[in-house]
Amino acid sequence: MLSSVLKSVWNTKQGKWLVEPVAMKDLDVGIAAALEKAASEHKMVKDPYDGCLAALTVAYQFAETVFIFPITPTTPLGEGADQWAAAGKVNAFGVVPKVQQMQSEGGAAASVHGSLVVGALSTTFTASQGLLLMIPNLYKIAGELLPCVIHVAARSLAGQALSIFGDHSDIMAVRQTGVALLSSHSVQESLDLALASHIATHLCSVPFIHFFDGFRTSHEISKIEALTEEHMKVVVELLADDIDAFRRKALNPNHPSLRGTAQSGDIYFQNLEAANKFHMAVPDAVRTAMQWVEKLTGRSYDLFEYYGNQEATDIVVVMGSGATVLEELIDHYGPEKKVGMVKIHLFRPWSARHFLACVPSTVRRIAVLDRCKETGLGEPLFMDVCATLQACQMGNNIRVIGGRYGLASKDFTTGQAHAVFENLAKEDPQHPFTVGIKDDVTHLSLDYTELDTVAEGTMQSLLFGFGSDGTVGANKNAIKLIAKQTDLYAQGYFAYDALKAGGITCSNLRFGPKPIKGSYEIMTGCAYVAIHKKEYLRAFPVDIMLGALQDGGIFVLNSPWTDAESLRENMPLAFRQRIVQGGFKFYNIDAGEVARRAGMGRLINNIMQTVFWHLSKVMDASTAISLFKKEMEKTYRAKGPEVVRKNLDAVDMAL
Repeated sequence: MLSSVLKSVWNTKQGKWLVEPVAMKDLDVGIAAALEKAASEHKMVKDPYDGCLAALTVAYQFAETVFIFPITPTTPLGEGADQWAAAGKVNAFGVVPKVQQMQSEGGAAASVHGSLVVGALSTTFTASQGLLLMIPNLYKIAGELLPCVIHVAARSLAGQALSIFGDHSDIMAVRQTGVALLSSHSVQESLDLALASHIATHLCSVPFIHFFDGFRTSHEISKIEALTEEHMKVVVELLADDIDAFRRKALNPNHPSLRGTAQSGDIYFQNLEAANKFHMAVPDAVRTAMQWVEKLTGRSYDLFEYYGNQEATDIVVVMGSGATVLEELIDHYGPEKKVGMVKIHLFRPWSARHFLACVPSTVRRIAVLDRCKETGLGEPLFMDVCATLQACQMGNNIRVIGGRYGLASKDFTTGQAHAVFENLAKEDPQHPFTVGIKDDVTHLSLDYTELDTVAEGTMQSLLFGFGSDGTVGANKNAIKLIAKQTDLYAQGYFAYDALKAGGITCSNLRFGPKPIKGSYEIMTGCAYVAIHKKEYLRAFPVDIMLGALQDGGIFVLNSPWTDAESLRENMPLAFRQRIVQGGFKFYNIDAGEVARRAGMGRLINNIMQTVFWHLSKVMDASTAISLFKKEMEKTYRAKGPEVVRKNLDAVDMAL
């Protein structure tokens, strides 16, 4: 089988590239047959997952020891592993992994290193400052060529201020350690490429960090095709020889070996260079692992993937969830617009040859997007692209500019992506640039206007809640219910402020008959907006609260203003005017009073969720509410029949 680096959304004709496409190596016939057999015998399950659960599903199966320390936004991985182990869940080896919380991330990394040198498969999960604390042990694990995968929900670093939100600052801070860096761009990829990284690390003996965007991917709920435990067991069986080879290298008094030596200039340099062949083998190992994944799932991946017109003159290079946003925009443009993008999966070690094989020979301008900030000539990805093109003869005819986006989970939308293409096409483009902010200090930012680019038939809903009022939990249940009970694709993203409990929450829900690509908050084309706290009408401008609602959309307010007169007296004029101008269908419910009558105190989440089922028409309301009640019975069963009864009463009283 000869498949190549070549990847394009419109395969209208064979493209020409800066270098010849790099053919995949043929997969071993026996391995291919075993994987195809597993795929036919064990069907994948369509279920709602978030990025953390997707990565954990794989990591747990390949680990014998798991060392954890909680840090946002990676905490769900450690918590999930601990809960599964406590419940006696076995891994692909048929044993329950040993899960141990340590005193810090540094201790977790040191314990992983210690486990690996005695031949136990081990993993940990971290982000941000936690990853920085692991740097000394990352050098040791990589230097000793110990196969291992650490899963990271990438997050900003604390510099001028701390931020719990996501970007690539922490990943860029460890790119020099010698570990391979593999990037996932979506929830589905967080599952598939987690598996690819665990396969590849055993094929090449180089440790991996598998990372995905903190919050935007780690906490986004999406309907995916999930692999089963049976699939994992087959993979482990096929890796048996490689795992045995790893165990034979373990420290053991029965076959002693020398480790941790102190070397001088006479041999240190040579020994460091001797590892070159292992790192040079990583790209092929990752591509082979991706072939394994393709045999199991039917989904193909590569180190770099091109998406767009094969005669593009302008392309964007990007890594992480921003790639899905650009995909949606390119789909919106249509096949005639000569633009494209290169998505990066394997960031380290960087393979110049594979990158160049993804760049059409017609390209004249490239914009490189980095989700981090560094001082100097430019950010890391920009520098990699420039250095790669410098070594290519045709690179002399290509202009490269760089920009920053999405720091600390700053939303990156298709409108912003469009501004990047518009800037790139200018005779004198802004370089460097920022997008997504208004830079009135150094004036580097690009102006942009939001676009409505979601796939036709997609319904979008925004629900503004109050941290700890249960709104986010109820909306997560709604996403899962729709994903499981209908054929619709579903996506849920939940934006918080750093206060969490007590702060504003915004639930972004999308449902539709077509795959939902764009990982960004809803800015336009929203059919349903609910404001669960009346104080928000005066705390926030009308453009923030209702700016995304389309003409004729549904606006639901929770307030005690249950008649026209009280609404006129209490609702700000700007909101009343916007309701009339937009022709909104306005509904008001005193959910607080319903909760009190049902004995629920101030918990309004299930009441407002019932209103959502009734008005949104995402699925048949009576069916949805019936299923919703059954889920509530499961959710609250452990709290006793009285709590279950009160919640069911609240649902009935809501309508």
